Amino acid sequence: MKRVLILTYYWPPSGGAGVQRWLKFVKYLRRFNWEPVVVTPANPERPYEDPSLTKDIPADTQIVTIPIKEPYTWYKRFTGKQKGETFQHGFLREAKQKSPGLKEKLSVWIRGNIFIPDARVLWVRPTTNFLSKYLQAHPVDLIVSTGPPHSVHLIAKALKRKHKLAWIADFRDPWTGIYYFDKLMLTYLTKRIHHRLERSVLNNADHIVVVGNTMKHDFQQITVRPITVITNGYDQEDFEKVSLQRPNKFRMVYTGMFLPDQNPPELWQALSELIQEHEDFGKWFELLLVGKTDQSILQQIHKTGLGEHTHIQDYVPHSDLPSVWEKAAVLLLSINRIPNAAYILTGKVFEYLGSGRPILAICPESGDIAGIIKETKTGIVVPFNQKERLKDSILKLFTDYKHQKSTLPSIAITKYSRLSLTQQMAEVFDEVTTHSNA
Repeated sequence: MKRVLILTYYWPPSGGAGVQRWLKFVKYLRRFNWEPVVVTPANPERPYEDPSLTKDIPADTQIVTIPIKEPYTWYKRFTGKQKGETFQHGFLREAKQKSPGLKEKLSVWIRGNIFIPDARVLWVRPTTNFLSKYLQAHPVDLIVSTGPPHSVHLIAKALKRKHKLAWIADFRDPWTGIYYFDKLMLTYLTKRIHHRLERSVLNNADHIVVVGNTMKHDFQQITVRPITVITNGYDQEDFEKVSLQRPNKFRMVYTGMFLPDQNPPELWQALSELIQEHEDFGKWFELLLVGKTDQSILQQIHKTGLGEHTHIQDYVPHSDLPSVWEKAAVLLLSINRIPNAAYILTGKVFEYLGSGRPILAICPESGDIAGIIKETKTGIVVPFNQKERLKDSILKLFTDYKHQKSTLPSIAITKYSRLSLTQQMAEVFDEVTTHSNA
């Protein structure tokens, strides 16, 4: 087998969406004659821990852990947070937190303008030095770096230059196009540095892999390097025991972090009106939010009178999510309301596909998510601020639910299975290594 060195910040027992992509690739790569070697921090900041994910790591997989220094200890001390309190990403604020004060705003400014490109930049030099020696004794055929955090790309870039190795840069999210880029209070100079680093990575990698077509199109404006779209996906093995029987409630389920700029006020208003206008709907309807939900969303839910219909559940292990999804009559997606919203292609949409439940997606009709849902016929897409369309769509889903009828037969989803996607990734590996050795 050929050997591939995979640089990733997110790895079990860390939980959350960032872990899934390369955990699943590693799970299946050996079937396509690639032996993975994973390099990850020994002591990362973990917003969530999910030991259940370790079951997907193949036996005898070599995991190289290297200590990391991060600024979060200083951040917690400076802002008065408890030592064991986790750092929430995406500017999410939990229900009992107050609005950000001066210290937190200053911390964001420091994080954005001092730690470039991100708070993991202190891992770059020690990891590069360690791996430079490691690769002399344990050669590999290929390096893959996956970001964010985009600091890992800087490690791969240095190793490529020193060891003349083929390098694939994988982007799970954009760099300067990511939804929170403009929230980091960046100076003009810092923004220029970010754009320069982004161009440097894109122009030095042998091949670039992205999760969606919109990101590919934007990167093509920066580089002439080959770019391949390999989306996230769903693992068929995760859904082997899932029942597709009708749930006992017309339950709308959202799983994952629910950030303030994902808040769909028109949805809460639509649901409130449906409950008032249709007695039957009010008897059957339930809203289930699983994961961390921003306080602004919870406040609006209660303000519109949905409190008695709403249930909140904290983070659950990934292995338990299929049993949550099977309780849903409809799965809710609500995309960040930002200028480049069409860019977003959350990994959650693919696991929603695998669940077999209809999806209600509130997102741009021209975006990557809308394209996949329409292609696979797995749900309904409603653009932002379309309350009446939402009401009509929800009523249609409710009518189908009552009559135990599905008008949304999913098709062509197998190409989004993790096994199929790993085959695509292995083909890119083969192409890049063959070309680099020619």
